Amino acid sequence: MPFKVDEQVVCPAYGVGRIVRLVMKRYLEAEARLYYEIAIGNSTVWVLVEAASLVNGLRPITPKADLAHYRDVLRSRPTALTNDSRRRQLEVVSRLRVATFLDMCEVVRDLSARGWHRPPGETDSALLRKARDALCQEWMASEGVSLQMAISEVNAQLVEAQQAYFPERGLSIKSQAKPPPGSTLHK
Repeated sequence: MPFKVDEQVVCPAYGVGRIVRLVMKRYLEAEARLYYEIAIGNSTVWVLVEAASLVNGLRPITPKADLAHYRDVLRSRPTALTNDSRRRQLEVVSRLRVATFLDMCEVVRDLSARGWHRPPGETDSALLRKARDALCQEWMASEGVSLQMAISEVNAQLVEAQQAYFPERGLSIKSQAKPPPGSTLHK
């Protein structure tokens, strides 16, 4: 088994959690199978052990030593997203479904940059909130800092990118210490 009890993991569909225990469960009268019981916030999810390593399964928290690389990603030149809103939504949702740390950094960077040019629509705003929430939660766990510190760190990298690539736009990231409006991150 790739994960141990009490290990922090990322479940792409739900976020950062901690493996509480291994349990045998039976669903729909099928044979009992081994599951990871994972505490995520105030919720509990169960992930089939044999499916945990699949593309959409569990993954370890990004190592703290790797965060320097991801700071560079957030500060790097944003990739222009398609103007076709439906296609853009499908591409972003597809990347968030896998939810590697690199995918989350790039989605946050690129959707943020799109907002530097024009006000984001409802769908882009919702996708950005989801990606930022997941990114900041994992950043917090990886760095071992408070959520507010993780939010500030991510915002600082985005401000640097904006100043480097779009200096005429001014600072659109209003607060270094507050989650974005409508965010599900706890204050």
